[in-house]
Amino acid sequence: MHKYSFFRIFIKIFIIDNKLFWWYFDVIGNNSYKIRGVIFIKIDAHQHFWKLNHLDYGWLTEELPILYRDYLPHDLEPHLRQHGIDKTIAIQAAPTIKETEFLLELYSQYEFIAGVVGWLDLGSPTFKNDYHRLREHVGFVGIRPMLQDLNDDRWIVRQEVMKNIERLISDDFPLDLLIYPRHLPVVLELLEHFPQLRAVINHAAKPTIKNGITAFWVDNMNEIASYENVMCKVSGLITEADHQHWKHEDFEPFIQHLVNVFGTDKLMFGSDWPVCLLSGTYHNVYELFENALSQDLSEKKYSKIIGENASGFYKLNL
Repeated sequence: MHKYSFFRIFIKIFIIDNKLFWWYFDVIGNNSYKIRGVIFIKIDAHQHFWKLNHLDYGWLTEELPILYRDYLPHDLEPHLRQHGIDKTIAIQAAPTIKETEFLLELYSQYEFIAGVVGWLDLGSPTFKNDYHRLREHVGFVGIRPMLQDLNDDRWIVRQEVMKNIERLISDDFPLDLLIYPRHLPVVLELLEHFPQLRAVINHAAKPTIKNGITAFWVDNMNEIASYENVMCKVSGLITEADHQHWKHEDFEPFIQHLVNVFGTDKLMFGSDWPVCLLSGTYHNVYELFENALSQDLSEKKYSKIIGENASGFYKLNL
């Protein structure tokens, strides 16, 4: 009877185009072994930059002292290095074309910014010209109307807005949806009209984590997840929890429901930095994501949520 020794050598290395190569060797006995490799890139699909002197941010006031300062790429880079994040998607935080152009300037200066989701007024008669001008920039990868801040919850289904959404659909250009749960029925109305729309729900539609999961949120997210081209970001959740006393268990039913209904092919990770600082650190957000998902998923499924899905959705040039 032969006795065989078993051990695994695990190596993580960073090479070639910022992709992550994971190699491990299973060695059995003296001459039997397996070599496996998984390649994936890590993308933070939702973060912001701003400069206060741009005066674009009506929501950003001294009443939010931790946010009321400039946040620029050099502030984010240490957090990306700490957690092995290769690329990010910079998301608009002000309803102006000027701010979108500012983010595109940063895209041109910093290699880690893989794309910009900007703002355009989908209800404007100048939308067509503004859209085509920005589309000339390779870094412009999506549009986000700030639906949560509009007085009209049904703005997205206005006739003039939907006419311009048809243009996005014809170009297969994606839409980020910044909404609260109350907007979900209106989003469903939009999707019923445009089932082929490529869209992503930001921050899981901002459920009130501190009040627990609701049937309204569950039922509406179930319906939205049934649309093939609609994804969801696992982002912005800690700011919807009790800022001072949240714990990991508060988020588990929400995140598990997202995995159950969207699946690992239609979710993407986002930090929502620096807005997340209202309730925690970049590390807190990343740790929450890791604890909720990485241990229960295969490397292949995890790699989709941490990067591949964002790359495919935004058609990134990596």
